[in-house]
Amino acid sequence: MIYLHDIDPIAFSLGPISVHWYGIMYLLGFGAAWWLGRQRILAGRLPGVSMNGFSDLLFYAMLGVVLGGRIGYMLFYATAEFLHNPLLLLRVWEGGMSFHGGLLGVLIAGWWWTRKQRQHFFDTIDFVAPLVPLGLGFGRLGNFVGGELWGKFTHSGWGVVFPHSPLKDVPAGLPTMEQLMSAAQIKQDFAAGLLTQYARHPSQLYEAVLEGLVMFVVLWLYSMKPRPRYAVSGLFALMYGAFRFLVEFVRMPDNGAYVAFDWLTRGQILSLPLIALGVILLVMSRRAPVLQPVLPLEEKA
Repeated sequence: MIYLHDIDPIAFSLGPISVHWYGIMYLLGFGAAWWLGRQRILAGRLPGVSMNGFSDLLFYAMLGVVLGGRIGYMLFYATAEFLHNPLLLLRVWEGGMSFHGGLLGVLIAGWWWTRKQRQHFFDTIDFVAPLVPLGLGFGRLGNFVGGELWGKFTHSGWGVVFPHSPLKDVPAGLPTMEQLMSAAQIKQDFAAGLLTQYARHPSQLYEAVLEGLVMFVVLWLYSMKPRPRYAVSGLFALMYGAFRFLVEFVRMPDNGAYVAFDWLTRGQILSLPLIALGVILLVMSRRAPVLQPVLPLEEKA
């Protein structure tokens, strides 16, 4: 079955202000992180930290995600455009966020918060790791709604036709369907079966399931029981790196260009250190202490 992507990226407008689905997905991700983190704080999973302290951690992490994600995207994937027009950095509502940049932003924010709270850095990261996947899943859904980060051609009778994507799988710059045809013509040709050859893998949905749902279920269930320090963080890094590396095989490389061998993408290269880090942290966890839950002071009877 072939689906024509025809979703308005704008959820609603308030006068001159347009609210994009992409931004709503970020809000849902932060809301889920707050609710899940609150349950863990009340269960004493980060000893010595109150709800106020957790609120500060979430605020810093939000800044890290947005700033790190946007800066990382512009530096990793849109360097030329950024140098030509640095103000593009501020146009977050248009999409264009890097997970790896956002991860660095969260790590820096977590380090800053940890110093102030006098916590062990990896106790904080182990606490945060299970809160992240749902946000990743919502973000990938936002990518799908926006019709960006599309996959390669399926070369079969199923997939999604993205009007925003170039007509051929070659470096960016080629015209899209929308640039060559009107919306009405695209729908007409699709109904006539003339766009079957342009069906692509919905790689955004693959990532939403793997990086979002699967990672959340595994990490949440795994972390319900106290685990050795580094273990939850290591599992997060290993799973994300492996899932992202695999999905890149059916996802168009950013800017339409491979880094090497006509198959290796920049996303895969950035994922390799995460896989290595995950393995290292899991090995380290074998001799690390286990942080036991301690109810926050305001929750004690």
